[in-house]
Amino acid sequence: MVNKKLEAMHVRIELIRETGGKYNPALCSPEDVVELLGEEARSWDREHFVTVALDTKKRLLGIETVSVGTLKQALIHPREVMKSLILANADSFLCLHNHPSGDPAPSGEDIAMTRRLVEAGELLGIKLLDHVIVGADGHYSLQENGLM
Repeated sequence: MVNKKLEAMHVRIELIRETGGKYNPALCSPEDVVELLGEEARSWDREHFVTVALDTKKRLLGIETVSVGTLKQALIHPREVMKSLILANADSFLCLHNHPSGDPAPSGEDIAMTRRLVEAGELLGIKLLDHVIVGADGHYSLQENGLM
């Protein structure tokens, strides 16, 4: 019988809270999210998918770029979206991504992914409040348009 040494990867997860800045107002509307990230999002030449983690009073806990994709799509999986939200102890979150084409209208894939994220959030107790798509021609809120 051969004695094989078992090796295991040790994983350490650490949340680092950096304080500073001024009091964060609540993010209550798609316009608030667009004001926070819209100008930057309009400059991206590829699709970026970003989450905005919020506390129980809808104040900003953190922003994470989950995926940077191609001109037409960014690959998103609920597991990757939820990871930083769990670590941040988020109560709720917002999603934002850009359409480099300039047209903020959602694709069928955008709608389907949003619904998957709503379900994942419900399972974990982290509510998806809205998914906002930013384009040169404005923005589109899936929540305001009843697509969540």
